[in-house]
Amino acid sequence: MSGVVISAEHVYKEYRLGVIGHRTLYRDVQSWWSRVRRKEDPNTLLTGNSGVRGKERFLALEDVSFSVNKGDVLGIIGRNGAGKSTLLKILSKVTSPSRGQVKLKGRVASLLEVGTGFHPELTGRENVFLNGAILGMTKKEIASRFDQIVAFSEIEKFIDTPVKRYSSGMYVRLAFAVAAHLEPEILIVDEVLAVGDIEFQKKCLGKMKDVSGQGRTVLFVSHNMGAVKQLCSRAILMGGGKILMDDAVPVVVNHYLSAGEHQPGEACWDENKAPLMAEYARIRAVRIRGADGRLKTRFDVKEPVFLEMEYDVMKEKFPLNVHFYLKDDRGNTLMVAMDNNHTPYKRGIPNKAGKYTECCRLAPDMFNEGSITVTALICTNPTGIYNVIQNDVVSFMMTDDMQQGGVRGDWVREWPDSLFRPVTSWEIKHTDA
Repeated sequence: MSGVVISAEHVYKEYRLGVIGHRTLYRDVQSWWSRVRRKEDPNTLLTGNSGVRGKERFLALEDVSFSVNKGDVLGIIGRNGAGKSTLLKILSKVTSPSRGQVKLKGRVASLLEVGTGFHPELTGRENVFLNGAILGMTKKEIASRFDQIVAFSEIEKFIDTPVKRYSSGMYVRLAFAVAAHLEPEILIVDEVLAVGDIEFQKKCLGKMKDVSGQGRTVLFVSHNMGAVKQLCSRAILMGGGKILMDDAVPVVVNHYLSAGEHQPGEACWDENKAPLMAEYARIRAVRIRGADGRLKTRFDVKEPVFLEMEYDVMKEKFPLNVHFYLKDDRGNTLMVAMDNNHTPYKRGIPNKAGKYTECCRLAPDMFNEGSITVTALICTNPTGIYNVIQNDVVSFMMTDDMQQGGVRGDWVREWPDSLFRPVTSWEIKHTDA
C-alpha cells in the first residue's frame, strides 16, 4: 500500500438541481463546519433528509472506488456526462464528495478547464508565481523553473500581458507548462488539451511521459483514444457516474469503441436540454443515415454515409457553420467536414433565426474498416469560435464483406495499417519479352 498515491473509496457526488446554497444560515454554517472538521456534509448526504425537499436530485458519481500507484499514468474515458470531470474536480479538491473519501499523497497540479487557477487581471508572469505558491513552492523554486515554463509555453512575447487578453490556446499553453514544470507529485489533466494545436498536443503528451518517467503520477481524461493508448498503461471506463471497467488500455478502449455499435444512429435533445454554449445556437439532433434515409450505424465500405444535424438559431448575429470531426478507434482525425466549403453564400451573412437541418454525404470507398466516431459542432464564421460542441456524439462501423468490386479484391488477410482505403485507378501495360 506504500506505493498508492491516490485512493478513492465509495465516492458519491449528488447535486440538487436548481439549488444554490441551503437557503438558511444554519445549514450553510453546518456545511462549512463539516468541511473544516473534514467530516461528511450532513446537507449533501444521500439520506433524503437534507432540509431541501421537493428538489430534483442528480447523482453525478455513484460508489466510485479505485487506487493509483506512484508513477502510473491512468486514462479515464467515457462519453459526455459519464462523471469524468466531476471525479477530477473531487480529486483536485475543487469540490467535495457527498459520501466516501479520497486520499492523496503529495502535491496535486490540475488542468481542468481553460483559465482554471489563473487570475484574469494578473499577467502571465504573475500567474506563474501565483500557481507555484498555491502548490506550496517558494519564490526561489518557482524562479528557478520560470524560464523553462515560458520556453515550453511558447508565449514569451505575451508573458507580461494580463491573461484576460489571452486566447484559449495561450491559456492552455501556459497553464500546462506551469502544471508540468512545478513538479507536483500528481498531475491531473482533463480534456482541456484539445484546445491547443496539434503540435502542442504532441509536446504535452511527451512532457506527460517524462513526468511519469520521473516517478510522478498522471491522471488523463481525453476523448482522443490514440492519445490514451500512447500515454496510459491502464484505463478506467466511466458511464452514468460509475466505473464500468478498469483494465489494460487496449481492453478498455476496444470495449468503449465497440459499445458504440449498439447505440442508435442518433442523439437528440429537447429544447431545455439541448447543448448550448452561447445564446445564438443549439444542437437539437445528430444522426447517421444510410442511402435510403434510415438511421444506420453499420456500413459496407462501398456505401455512402450521411451525417445530419438539426439545430436552432435563436439570434441573427453571426454566420454559423456546421462541422463534423471524424476520428478512428485510435483517436486519429480522419477528416473534418465543413459546410462552408460548399456554401459560399453563407460567408459573411448571419444566419436568420429559425430551425435548420444540414446533411453531409461521405463518399463510399474512402474509409478503412473499423469504428468511426463523430464530433459535431457549430462554429462562428469567420472567427472560428465554437459556439456548440458535442464530442463523440454518435459513431458508426465500417466493414468489408469482400464481395466483388471492393478495394480488397480477393485479399482476405488483414489490410495494411492505414487511415484511408480508397479504390484507386490502375493502368497496367505489358510487353512480351
